[in-house]
Amino acid sequence: QVQLVESGGGLVQPGGSLRLLCAASGGSFSTYVMAWFRQAPGKERELVAALRWVDGSTYYGDPVKGRFTISRDNAVKTVYLQMNSLKPEDTAVYYCAVKYYYGDYRNPRQYNLWGQGTQVTVSS
Repeated sequence: QVQLVESGGGLVQPGGSLRLLCAASGGSFSTYVMAWFRQAPGKERELVAALRWVDGSTYYGDPVKGRFTISRDNAVKTVYLQMNSLKPEDTAVYYCAVKYYYGDYRNPRQYNLWGQGTQVTVSS
């Protein structure tokens, strides 16, 4: 059974850094985009960063531009999210997701596979 497993979340002070990891396991699957979303209590799930698998091009949501970096390891179908200069408003559950085919990568409903989520809390 194909699944995504996230790790790397935790508690960090404002201005600090965390690195999230999302590893795919259980088989092969078509991949158009791998992405990170986040959801804070009472808010909608929002796209944080996305990476198009065929060429490695990236997209970032406005709140994280210049602070977060998405990257990948092709060999093991793993994506990373390096988060620097963290702010309290970055506090959320972060989810890794895969979109199998071409389409609107900004829409979470278009994604086919999700991880279980990892909590990121930014607080002093």
